[in-house]
Amino acid sequence: MWEQLPALAGVAVGAIGSYVATSLTERSRWRRARAERWDQKRLDTYASYANSLKHQINIAQRIGAARGFQHAVDPLDPEQGLVQLSEAEARRAAEWETVLLVGDAETIAAARKWHEAVWNVELYARGLREDPAGWERAVGQMSRARDDFYALARRDLGIAGPPPPSGNWPRVWQQQDEPN
Repeated sequence: MWEQLPALAGVAVGAIGSYVATSLTERSRWRRARAERWDQKRLDTYASYANSLKHQINIAQRIGAARGFQHAVDPLDPEQGLVQLSEAEARRAAEWETVLLVGDAETIAAARKWHEAVWNVELYARGLREDPAGWERAVGQMSRARDDFYALARRDLGIAGPPPPSGNWPRVWQQQDEPN
């Protein structure tokens, strides 16, 4: 009987080792799957929030164009546009709640800064401000805030490399740009 003890000990050690290895592998697999689910949820949330804010921006800029502010969009009658702007703001606010739930602190702060910059543009669209230079500053601030949001969202999602460079809209068309 004592001769079989080393064999039994070997079987016990092998079983325990197998159990520990399997447990660690399963735990690692579960963590990886959970991280992938949350990464996908954050991606969907950030994209949905950005799209709702971009829709709101488009409406505000179109109203601004109708009010005479420079922008490369089709003008939208302010009376009709303000209704759409309110609906777009309600959609953005609903999307915002999900950003608050799944976003990291820095990305949430950047998202907040972006929608606050959009509100500044909306002041012009709503006719509460009328300074064309202020409009240009507000549009530029909004664009920079968007770029900051995308950079931080990409970092939170683990996307390597910098985001693509920001465009320069609206481009001021000058006579030198026109063909002779």
